[in-house]
Amino acid sequence: MDYLQIEGGKPLSGTIKIGGAKNAALPVIAAALLSDRPVLLSNLPNVVDIRTLLRLLGILGASVEHEGHQAQINAGALQSTRAVYEIVAQMRASILVLGPLLTRFGECEVSLPGGCAIGQRPIDLHLKALEAMGASIEIKGGYVHAVAPSEGLQGAKIIFDKVSVGATENTLMAAALAHGKTEIINAAREPEIVQLCEMLKSGGAKIEGIGTGRITVEGTGGAPLHFKKPISVIPDRIEAGTYLCAGAITHSKITLESVQIEHLQSTIDKLESMGCSFGFPTEESVTIHPPEDRLKEVNIVTAEYPGFPTDMQAQLMAVATLASNESLIEERLFENRFMHVSELNRLGADIWLKGNVAAVRPVEELFGADVMATDLRASSALVLAGLAAKGTTRVRRIYHLDRGYEDLQGKLEQLGAAILRKKER
Repeated sequence: MDYLQIEGGKPLSGTIKIGGAKNAALPVIAAALLSDRPVLLSNLPNVVDIRTLLRLLGILGASVEHEGHQAQINAGALQSTRAVYEIVAQMRASILVLGPLLTRFGECEVSLPGGCAIGQRPIDLHLKALEAMGASIEIKGGYVHAVAPSEGLQGAKIIFDKVSVGATENTLMAAALAHGKTEIINAAREPEIVQLCEMLKSGGAKIEGIGTGRITVEGTGGAPLHFKKPISVIPDRIEAGTYLCAGAITHSKITLESVQIEHLQSTIDKLESMGCSFGFPTEESVTIHPPEDRLKEVNIVTAEYPGFPTDMQAQLMAVATLASNESLIEERLFENRFMHVSELNRLGADIWLKGNVAAVRPVEELFGADVMATDLRASSALVLAGLAAKGTTRVRRIYHLDRGYEDLQGKLEQLGAAILRKKER
């Protein structure tokens, strides 16, 4: 098993390019099932989760040609609508094939995705939305068996009890081929949702309210979508935010290219409150300028977009360990998303937990140690802390990192970090 070895305390500098967003690419890949013609996707991140979902589409019978950051998917002659446990168990986002398979083929079986390290992520909102559109759903033997009415899914008014990115995505894809109008109230507003809506609209669905909490979809009545132009995945705002945090925690000037500034605003705002300043060399680049003195404390409450993203909570916590005063971080979205706290404390941090609030007390410096990653974003937080710590840090279980960060080691080396990928003896 691989691990990362980091010699901390080295300043970083330089420019790196941000890749495509994993969380945008996954629903875009699933949406290719809504077409019976080839769909060309570009700017895909070369990470494990993307390869896993493409493999699932191949198992279903789609033709998948994947090389580097581009893939062509043709689901015109799909042979199966059963998403097997062996693949779905590897990645929760595989549940995103449920909506497109059901609405296009009228019936499907998708394995339940199971548990998640950062907390419960039930699919009840997904299922209730599909039932409101006329689907009959039975859960048996660990699979969701969904059957649409003989005339196809019907448009409906769907009100989500809480904001759910995944449920919004599944509902949008199901509604794209449904008969009539579907209205989604309390829809997620993330940039990844906006990209999916724009993709579905380009394929023939009529969509209004993109980027708002109320989205209406006029479906095609069963006709497959036709994507005439390639779909380019938007830049990864979480990857970009992580590298901005690398600049902050190491007091280094770093420039990021190929970003969408508006998607980073909540992270930029928090880092500005800590004393960092920012320059914008172009419309698609940003440079972080850390303060000469210690960083200031920060208070964070995670929330749905456009609030502060839960996927950046761990990284900002790592930065806050070296602030001048106590920071407070409240996690409102996932109950188990503080598992990195004990590992940061192993590096010399002083973090105390009470319920869903973490008090990050200031320390003068961090010290290298062996630490273990528990999930994707916790992994990146430990890497950030290792970059600033004195001595050697070894981050184990980095297969979590490989799920969502493309060539993290290479990009950090490009900035001047002393980081090596090694294998356990």
